[in-house]
Amino acid sequence: MIELTGAPAAESLLQQARDRMQNLPVVPHLHVVRLGEDPASVSYVRLKDKKAREIGLQSTVHVLPEDTTEAALLALIDNLNGSRDAHGILVQLPLPSHIHAQTVLERIAPEKDVDGFHPRNVGKLWLGQEALLPCTPAGILAMCDHYQIPLSGKHVVIVGRSNIVGKPLAALMLSRDATVTVAHSRTSNLPEIARTADVLVAAVGRAGTITPDMVKPGAVVLDVGVNRKDGKLVGDVDPAVREIASALTPVPGGIGPMTVAHLMLNTVVAAERQQ
Repeated sequence: MIELTGAPAAESLLQQARDRMQNLPVVPHLHVVRLGEDPASVSYVRLKDKKAREIGLQSTVHVLPEDTTEAALLALIDNLNGSRDAHGILVQLPLPSHIHAQTVLERIAPEKDVDGFHPRNVGKLWLGQEALLPCTPAGILAMCDHYQIPLSGKHVVIVGRSNIVGKPLAALMLSRDATVTVAHSRTSNLPEIARTADVLVAAVGRAGTITPDMVKPGAVVLDVGVNRKDGKLVGDVDPAVREIASALTPVPGGIGPMTVAHLMLNTVVAAERQQ
């Protein structure tokens, strides 16, 4: 079995970002907004800020109290939307319960929406038009390219239908001429459907969801899940799947680095389009 580690594939994306920055008259500037001190959010934002600085981007983190009002958050976004010094804007999710995440995501200017969550970018993705792509799905596609995993004509089964991973990944896989099935918690015959996959994507957010009996021998398994179990980070895929699959992404160290790398590339692409 081949372990599809994220580091080498992510480095090729980061090199793309560095190369494209050389042709810009400005240094792309990423602005990340975080509310409160949720440990996971603090960790993710620190990682994004560090990686941006490493490759030569400007990076500013705006840390707001957890009780910040929605109006105050929207005012900050409006200010960044209007700033020529802000090329990419990201609001770290999840947000406190008193703030409507969709309202916030829709407020970010589509051309600065480096998470790829704005409805205009989502619509363009499904229409096959140029858009800022959501980072995890685009990172998964880049990983398939790096490891030369064929997608055209293959059956891709995505377990999970979130707006962040499952749905946009389905659009991207269709754009590569894959035959796509999106399954989820209400799918009645999930094991049978999963076993038909040439490429099986686990994006549920629950440890051990994908068991060996759900994997066709020789299938490629891409584990997007990040769960904490017994103090360790684990994915959605049972470790025993290693005995069945031809290739598997580890957790941690698989899809995670691809998500961060594609965010860096999105920031550079956004800056290019704003010049």
